[in-house]
Amino acid sequence: MESLRYKAINDLTTSSNGTPVVNSTKITAIFNENVFTLKVAREFLSDEAYKSLLSSIRGGKKIDRAVANQIAAGLRQWAESKGVTHYTHWFQPLTGSSAEKHDSFFTLKGDGTPIETFDGDTLIQQEPDASSFPSGGLRATFEARGYTAWDPSSPAFIMTIGEGKTLCIPTIFVSYTGELLDYKAPLLKALESLNKNALDVCNYFDKNITKITPTLGWEQEYFVMDEGMFNARPDLLASGRAVFGHSPAKGQQLEDHYFGSIPERVYAFMRDFETESYRLGIPLRTRHNEVAPSQFECAPIFEEVSVAVDHNTLLMDIMDRVARRHKLRVLLHEKPFAGINGSGKHNNWSMATDTGVNLLAPGKTPKTNLMFLTFFVNTIKAVHDYADILRASIASAGNDHRLGANEAPPAIISVFIGQYLYKVLQDVKERVGEKFDEQDEAILKLDLHRSIPELLLDNTDRNRTSPFAFTGNKFEFRAVGSAANCANAMTVLNTIMAETLKQFKKDVDALIEKGDKKEIAIMHVIREYIVSSEKILFEGDGYSEEWEKEAEKRGLPNLRTTPLALDAMITDKAKRLFENNNVFSHSELEARHEIELEKYIKKVQIEARIMGELATSHILPAAITYQNLLIQNIKGLKELGLDESAYDNQRQILTKISEHINQVSSQVKLMIQARKKCNAITDTREKAFAYCSEIKEKFFDKIRHHVDKLELLVADEYWLLPKNREMLFLR
Repeated sequence: MESLRYKAINDLTTSSNGTPVVNSTKITAIFNENVFTLKVAREFLSDEAYKSLLSSIRGGKKIDRAVANQIAAGLRQWAESKGVTHYTHWFQPLTGSSAEKHDSFFTLKGDGTPIETFDGDTLIQQEPDASSFPSGGLRATFEARGYTAWDPSSPAFIMTIGEGKTLCIPTIFVSYTGELLDYKAPLLKALESLNKNALDVCNYFDKNITKITPTLGWEQEYFVMDEGMFNARPDLLASGRAVFGHSPAKGQQLEDHYFGSIPERVYAFMRDFETESYRLGIPLRTRHNEVAPSQFECAPIFEEVSVAVDHNTLLMDIMDRVARRHKLRVLLHEKPFAGINGSGKHNNWSMATDTGVNLLAPGKTPKTNLMFLTFFVNTIKAVHDYADILRASIASAGNDHRLGANEAPPAIISVFIGQYLYKVLQDVKERVGEKFDEQDEAILKLDLHRSIPELLLDNTDRNRTSPFAFTGNKFEFRAVGSAANCANAMTVLNTIMAETLKQFKKDVDALIEKGDKKEIAIMHVIREYIVSSEKILFEGDGYSEEWEKEAEKRGLPNLRTTPLALDAMITDKAKRLFENNNVFSHSELEARHEIELEKYIKKVQIEARIMGELATSHILPAAITYQNLLIQNIKGLKELGLDESAYDNQRQILTKISEHINQVSSQVKLMIQARKKCNAITDTREKAFAYCSEIKEKFFDKIRHHVDKLELLVADEYWLLPKNREMLFLR
């Protein structure tokens, strides 16, 4: 019987892989085609309904139920004009993927007459079964009720799957008792808090500013591989990661894949998912080969954070679905293959005013430069004060494989700002003890465009080893994992920024009350913040051992594993932070800590189980079969009366194979026993730490080492699993 591995290789060389033909069309002709934009709303809604929707989107005002009926009717009319028959409340539960329950517009009147209907109550709220979604103990498993509530800040859209079309209404998800059970609701609360506190600080400089909108531009890295290869790897099916596999002779060392010519099959897939994305209003702009073989990246134009988060979540679903059409599979795991780069999701974050100012872009006047410096330094202070909570926001089993590896930022949170801005901060800092006054031209009248050459997008070199880097007019949070929901990191980042700005205003106002001029008071507080947070600044190589030692001297946390990092979520500091900004209650925070620990346990557990299964049913049978072949070979040579030197090499190979077989077998047995002990632990935190230290750290690399050695020793024709060279280079 032909193995799945050889069938996949054969299929690749004998078939066209069913690559669909992609029609070329102008992007602007299809962009937002399936989105209920304000332009579409103007066409399908009454003046009253349109104005109500507009004020809700731009001002956060609540929509009256009566007006909601009009909006619902307009939505249905638009959707039906496009062939839609069903609708769903689309939300982002704490499973890590989106969720949807489809209902049809169809219903029966009392007399049995069939009609299509969609009213305001249905638009605003639904009641999905909440019992099977993670709740961290907030809900008992027998308590099923939960609510989805319409989020007007994100536009409704039509999802097309095959011949079916569904109207998707972005919503938040809460429990029957009101606790937040999704990623979106706390993000919206964090954005609201940042808007309020950033606005208070902005009004020092410009009273015309009435709203602050955080912006996000994510960069999505991913791997693409052939579907046949994927199906022949049970570990990829179960965990998204190749738990075994020797590094190929040629990996990424030549760096010839980076920005190289995109393979035709992958190019067709890219164009296909981009087309679907444009129709849903996802403003993709960039596509290219990444560093590792079979690794790629796409990135959009910046958007408001809440919409950007929705779009990234949608994109991951679209990519997976479209890849299957092309008989490909997308891997979003942070480290699917050992020995080559993993994948991240760089979150490029900034803040914009409703007057058109990017608060992290230096201006051309003393006032705007001082405003830039205020928000720039406050960001650094926020990261310094809450580095542990920021680290917790990107903690996951998958990201643990990636953080600190050769291509990813380390688990130590630091900030890179570039030599020019570093010098500006040092100029301010070195004047500790001096009193600023109104004639202080050097500091108060900062001419950053003079002191920093061409301070635009390229005023700093890019430090790819930094987890949090300033890149000209934004900060890039590089440590976010490729499979993560951006909302988690963005909720934390916007909350810590809101809290820091709140304190900044208090500190400045206190000095003003003592008699300082406003600008003088601002500069004094900026200087204090620079001094108190400078240890978070690092301009060097974040991969180096020297940095680990230096970071330890500075007292910066190095939280290498998820269970350790997640502890920061339930400290008194974290509880005060989120409660003060009305983002999480104490119980919601503790529940999320429990949920993330449970996720970690289950993912490590799945990897451990698939390792044991593969070792027992794939690796050992292949190795033993080849072992027996060598034994027969040696026996035959002995029977011929040949000297021992004639089969010495075979015997050495046989000895090595036997050693690795024994090690794999014994280590798998020990891992199973250790897993049983871990499973008996009832405390979730203790269990997560046990799975980390007693399973993952103790057995994963050890078992992999011996399996990968067997891959090199066993004849290729007996090896059942597709090898890394095949998965990475055959498409």
